[in-house]
Amino acid sequence: MQNRGLIKFFAILFAIVSIYQLTFTFVASKVKNDAKAFANGDQEKEIKYLDSIGKEKVFLNYFTYNEVADKQINKGLDLEGGINVTLQISVKDVLKGLANNSANPVFNKALADAKKNQKGNQSFLDAFYEAFDAASAGTGTKLASPDVFGNRNLSDEIKFDMSDSKVKAIINKKVDESVESAFGVLRERIDKFGVTQPNIVKLGNTGRILVELPGAKDVDRAKKLLSSTAQLEFWETFKVEEVGNYLLAVNEALKKTEKAPVAKSVKATSKIDSLLVNKAANDSVGAAKGNNPLFDKLMPIQAGGPILGMVAIKDTAAVNAFLKRPDIKSLLPSELADAKFVYGKPKNDEAEVVEMYALKGNRTNTPPMSGSVLVDAKDSFDQMGKPSVTMQMNGKGAKIWEELTGRAYTQQSNIAIVLDNIVYSAPGVSSGPIAGGRSEISGAFTVEETKDLANVLRAGKLPAAAEIVQSEVVGPSLGQKAIDNGTTSALVGLLLVSLWMMVYYGKAGWYANVALIVNLLFLFGILASIGAVLTLPGIAGIVLTLGTAVDANIIIYERAKEELLHGLTLEEAIKKSFSWTGAMRSIIDANVTHVLTGAILYVFGTGPIKGFATTLLIGIFTSLFTSIFITRMLLDRAASKGEKLSFHTNLSKNWFQGFNYDFLKVKKFAYGFSLVVIIVSVGSIMINGLDEGVDFVGGRTFQVKFEKPVEPSVISEELSAIYGVPAEAKVFGNSDQLRITTKYKIEEDGVAIDEEVNKMLYQGLSKHFPGMTYEKFITLYEGKTVGLLSGSKVGASISNDIKTNSFWAVIGAMIVVGLYLVVSFRKLGYSLGAIAAVAHDVIFVLGLYSLLYKVMPFHMEMDQHFIAAILTVIGYSMNDTVIVFDRVREFLDGKLKGNFNKIVNDSINTTLSRTINTSLTMIIVLLIMFIFGGESIRGFVFAMLVGIGVGTYSSLFIATPVLVDTLSKKDKEEIERRHAELNS
Repeated sequence: MQNRGLIKFFAILFAIVSIYQLTFTFVASKVKNDAKAFANGDQEKEIKYLDSIGKEKVFLNYFTYNEVADKQINKGLDLEGGINVTLQISVKDVLKGLANNSANPVFNKALADAKKNQKGNQSFLDAFYEAFDAASAGTGTKLASPDVFGNRNLSDEIKFDMSDSKVKAIINKKVDESVESAFGVLRERIDKFGVTQPNIVKLGNTGRILVELPGAKDVDRAKKLLSSTAQLEFWETFKVEEVGNYLLAVNEALKKTEKAPVAKSVKATSKIDSLLVNKAANDSVGAAKGNNPLFDKLMPIQAGGPILGMVAIKDTAAVNAFLKRPDIKSLLPSELADAKFVYGKPKNDEAEVVEMYALKGNRTNTPPMSGSVLVDAKDSFDQMGKPSVTMQMNGKGAKIWEELTGRAYTQQSNIAIVLDNIVYSAPGVSSGPIAGGRSEISGAFTVEETKDLANVLRAGKLPAAAEIVQSEVVGPSLGQKAIDNGTTSALVGLLLVSLWMMVYYGKAGWYANVALIVNLLFLFGILASIGAVLTLPGIAGIVLTLGTAVDANIIIYERAKEELLHGLTLEEAIKKSFSWTGAMRSIIDANVTHVLTGAILYVFGTGPIKGFATTLLIGIFTSLFTSIFITRMLLDRAASKGEKLSFHTNLSKNWFQGFNYDFLKVKKFAYGFSLVVIIVSVGSIMINGLDEGVDFVGGRTFQVKFEKPVEPSVISEELSAIYGVPAEAKVFGNSDQLRITTKYKIEEDGVAIDEEVNKMLYQGLSKHFPGMTYEKFITLYEGKTVGLLSGSKVGASISNDIKTNSFWAVIGAMIVVGLYLVVSFRKLGYSLGAIAAVAHDVIFVLGLYSLLYKVMPFHMEMDQHFIAAILTVIGYSMNDTVIVFDRVREFLDGKLKGNFNKIVNDSINTTLSRTINTSLTMIIVLLIMFIFGGESIRGFVFAMLVGIGVGTYSSLFIATPVLVDTLSKKDKEEIERRHAELNS
């Protein structure tokens, strides 16, 4: 081998760099373990510990912990535990804002139609443009119309005579700016959330933002913080005595239309009595419960403050409905015409009642002062030592605030501080106008609430609503279990593959194993150097690399074995095997197909699937390098020393040798069998369908561990009754663990909806968890063994995109690989044979999943993991086919005696040892993953396991016969004539 010294130098250098890069991961892991030991399960204490040593040097007396943490291999949420959400910035809200909330009917119809007609993988903005073009046809309305985007807010950029194409460019830019602004807001929020190594990524131009919070455990709090729009407003309030007469009139009016419930004897508690007004002074308000439709739900309190009364949280919707009725609104006196009735923040999670306020609204519904004037906010403590939030306003805000507080002081009224239409506090002003713009929000806050409020206020308000369209929560105990499963499958896979190579190839197998170890070192070194995130599918990719790493060695060794049998010396056989006309052409063709499918998987995949594609792609390149160069150096060294290498052992000497099977003779039987399989598969898909997971249809999935085994059908019935829509429960691993899926309110987004679904889940399962509170059930804490262990949500809009991406990923992979084979083999027949085999394999796997998903003990859903498995099957099926095709091409171009069919049959028979060996090593590692990899990837691995098996069959019995049948009679006769001449 030429330049052996240079290759050895680079290999050693690469190994040293890989070890160096991996050292950061080991050091960071040690520091984290020290932090865990110090904190003893207290996450906040653990984070403070890591923060405190962030700038301390912990490696080589040079790198700080923060620098070391940035260079380590990070663990994904499925390994670390935590929360992952995809936020969709509402482009609809952005457009409404840019159009200044236009009432133009064409504009509003376009917005509505875009929401309704948006196709999978189409942006809302493109859908809006399509809808606007259709709605504006014949009306003369343009995007630049004064009552659309040509308004005074955009007058500097959009002129009324602009074409729609020019306006679209400006609107695209404005929407991008809004998403960028939201990205900045969210980045600032998650930096202060209190987790190690949070991650936030914009997902292309989709308006979506991916946020990962490793180690976060409080699901509801995290979701509220991320999706809160932080619309902070300051409003003046009415006093209870200013609104009391109106409420009395409302109550009297409702008596005429509302049927009074049957009165029940209820013993009033002192707490309720303290909330009621003086009974003697207000006889009508203190009337017996059951005769007062409004005051049965709104319990007035003593006069003098801004609080109108207390309302049970469950009754707020009913009270709102009363006050919005036209006949009730007509009772409003002129001074209350623009009053806004809102509620206060519940005191805590267990609170059952909230305060009610009346804000001094106006016709434009704009507050006297908005949160945009805030410069800074931070959590603090007031003079009484209670948690509070201090605010600093800009010059404009300070002036307005001084006027507001001055008016409140004079009138002895209050100013409500309203966040997202909820009153957080409504303080009075006791010391005159507040100048300078510095104030303090105080109220019944906890320390945690003030931290969250300060974070939200500091970040400012989002330019549009950010709804959670996809989310996943994984408990830390599940993460550790995934690591253990992944480590076990990797070690067992490495051991068995290494053992097989030694048993089959003897000393040459040892060299392949050395190359395999070096390959894994390089793989992890690259993952560390690029800051990759390791996921459970990523570990599966690494385990698969164990199979691919020896594939090239198998092809090389089998070729060397053939050359030795043909009489070449060891040096000549090695040189021939590593040549382009030897094994290199097959290796390159096979790996290019892998790279193409892996690249498509990376482009179309998200989250853990992208991690799988990353490790798979890196593994392909490191495997090629070690198989071609490291193994070659070891073999050349052995040959130069005169060592005897036969590429087999006494045990394996005659394995897979001497085959002389007529594959083309049974092609009709193979075609018939495969046709039956395809018909059965297609029929099953049409009748049984496929178990489409939430990735494809939207929905929520929960993994729940019970204290003892439960019956899935019983749980399904109980939850279906709670949700009012079907809820599916399946055993997930052990009989005391279920995977629960529901589509309840999946079309609706928002933290409140998510929390409602979670609470209904707890309500439906609470009898199976006696004594467990909702907080303990839902929170993901260290060492959790029962309750909710993980959950995920995929909204309807994102599921459409995933389904569209998946379809094009599979079709695209087949087309791209087919085109490559046309270029490489220069005949269409090779490409047609390969695509026929791959299509056969994909339909076979789909059909099997359709037939078995109802009876198998593990889940067999159509989701992103399944699509990753299908693409992997395409790559490996092509691998087997290319090995066979390469030998067919070699023999057809060579001097082999016999007619056309004999030449082709000899080609297949001489590659059987390669085909069986490469497939066998893959099946070994897949079986190991299937057994030890864990329940969450079992269906994913099963698809690959079946695909590799059927792929081996199709490469022998489908691909080559199709190639033969698609070659013209003229081409076959020409090949036979040329061979006859060469042999004469």
